[in-house]
Amino acid sequence: MLILTRIKPSEYHDSITLMQAAAALLDMPGVEDAAVVMGTPANRELVDAAGLLTPEFAGARPDDLVIVVKAADEAAGQAALKKAEEILGRRAERTQTTAVRPKSLASAIESDGQTNLAVISVAGRYAAEEARTALEAGLHVLIFSDNVSLADEIALKDLAARRRLLCMGPDAGTAIINGVALGFANAIPRGTVGIVSAAGTGLQGVSSGIARRGAGVSQGIGTGGRDLSEAVGGTMMLLGLTMLQEDPGTEVIVLVSKPPAPTVAQKVLAAIGGKKPTVVCFLGADPGAIEKAGGLPATTLTQAATIAAALATGANYCDALVTLETESQSLIDLAEAERPKLAEGQWALRGLYTGGTFCYEAQLLLKNLPEPVHSNAPLVKANRLADSTHSVGHTVVDLGEDEFTQGRLHPMIDPALRNRRIVQEAHDGATAVILLDFVLGYGAHDDPAGAALPAIAEAQAVAHAAGRHLLFVASVCGTEADPQRLSGQEAKLRSAGVLVLPDNASAVRLAGLITQGCVVC
Repeated sequence: MLILTRIKPSEYHDSITLMQAAAALLDMPGVEDAAVVMGTPANRELVDAAGLLTPEFAGARPDDLVIVVKAADEAAGQAALKKAEEILGRRAERTQTTAVRPKSLASAIESDGQTNLAVISVAGRYAAEEARTALEAGLHVLIFSDNVSLADEIALKDLAARRRLLCMGPDAGTAIINGVALGFANAIPRGTVGIVSAAGTGLQGVSSGIARRGAGVSQGIGTGGRDLSEAVGGTMMLLGLTMLQEDPGTEVIVLVSKPPAPTVAQKVLAAIGGKKPTVVCFLGADPGAIEKAGGLPATTLTQAATIAAALATGANYCDALVTLETESQSLIDLAEAERPKLAEGQWALRGLYTGGTFCYEAQLLLKNLPEPVHSNAPLVKANRLADSTHSVGHTVVDLGEDEFTQGRLHPMIDPALRNRRIVQEAHDGATAVILLDFVLGYGAHDDPAGAALPAIAEAQAVAHAAGRHLLFVASVCGTEADPQRLSGQEAKLRSAGVLVLPDNASAVRLAGLITQGCVVC
């Protein structure tokens, strides 16, 4: 292996373009790793950590474009460098236009008096300033950017609340506002269910589940993951809840989050007020406290979608939950049929997640396993992986965490990192089940299931050569109206021998039943 570096002085491309170019290089024959980044000190550290730093990179300036390729030989490396320049050249040509384009957010607002919402997707150190400009101009804001300081988030949300404006984020990956999907949202029909979620894939899971049960969404408000912390105080969940209570187009409300800070939970539950039926899915929270406040507790994202859809369509939600439980019990027979296929010594469950909320939900459902479930984002600090790149026993990994996405596209966009991890897990003789999620939507990969098939086939071949049988269990989050089409994605996975379940909770339960015979009720 050799590492080749090419410096393009004073050449700028946005981060998404750079990461997409790097992803394309990783698919080329003979290329083991690649980075296409600006020559900033932060990127230099990332490249060094990946083992790609060369003397040429060390001399690059922050405004220089740097292409680094680790390849099997000179020919493969030079081909990759040439490919990177071709890709970046085509992108530059497509972005050229003779139309006058605003050079700042302020000028964009001034040029269009109809604008009422701004999406902020710039480097975190600039995001707060841009968001403040939009809020002061009377616009709602969705801050897609991460790495915004906690102090800035508090100040921005206080400003937004005083002006009765939504400040969604920072790090808000999904929203559905007046039928318009933002970020990683799915194609969801308009309806009467309003959602406020402090979890991006949580909002996707619930909204998709609602759509698949014949109902629709009025508004889907993403608050960002820190909103329900003690420091932020639930400012946007409280405002979003109030707005949905006042919205004539919303008849049922769903609140989604990991457990809030105790004082924040009290404030949010006190605000339910019985005005409209409110389903509360605070994953891992006490259902009794939710019932006492007048809410309808849901212990999984699927339960939340089931209850909300039943209320919206006039069905009996208790009957719907009974049906859901009956379907869950049927997994026992399926697990007993699959378990004998495993060889002696195969016992470990390996969850490789692109959705952080699904990873969290999986750990909750698996908490009754006899052995601990390790993770890079653990429920219990003692179960944190010492090395997130290597599994230990039962392991559930969130591949969307910052440690994996710095300098790379999110795994919902670029599956290359997870595909390599799938094959890696197959080499471990203890691996019995590999648990996967596939998230569809406007911002996601155009064929996530198809992109995983080669890795699944290679992993199965590795296990077969060692006299083992490797089981794959998966769920697909999305709808038939999504660009990737739900049924088509599920069919591709089934064709590869994957056990496809209708939702993450069912997939986790089946994986737990196969490996240990028990999961949380």
